[in-house]
Amino acid sequence: MSIYDFEVTTISGEIITMDAFKNKLLLIVNVASKCGFTEQYAGLETLYQKYKDKGLVILGFPCNQFMNQEPLNEAEIKSFCSLTYGVTFPMFSKIDVNGENTHPLYKYLKETKKGLLGSEAIKWNFTKFLVDKNGTVINRYAPATKPESLEVDILLYL
Repeated sequence: MSIYDFEVTTISGEIITMDAFKNKLLLIVNVASKCGFTEQYAGLETLYQKYKDKGLVILGFPCNQFMNQEPLNEAEIKSFCSLTYGVTFPMFSKIDVNGENTHPLYKYLKETKKGLLGSEAIKWNFTKFLVDKNGTVINRYAPATKPESLEVDILLYL
């Protein structure tokens, strides 16, 4: 199984396969609109604008599993991201990143690149996974890791 085999649902409700992002450097992030890290949307959008023409795609997956920090529905999330942070990178429908209803993409990401002390669990919103242009999960970053600090790694793989 490869990352390109998974189906995801866009924030507009369209089901696509991750195959749509083949040959792109991916930064996959579980996001939330009411989190202490929500301001990272701005940094993510800056990275996207700076490197999208070189092959970077940021994928935002809203998740409401951490203290109800994503209570909005998809239409509200889309509006919030656009109006507040000018987000233009692809956003997806809300998913679970932990537990029995973990989205298959996140199950794969967590199994492939474990966190601190070998833990698979996502600890909080804005955990980030960097996936190279061949679909290999190359790094996992903690929620507190600011998007701008990922630029060095992004440049290594673009």
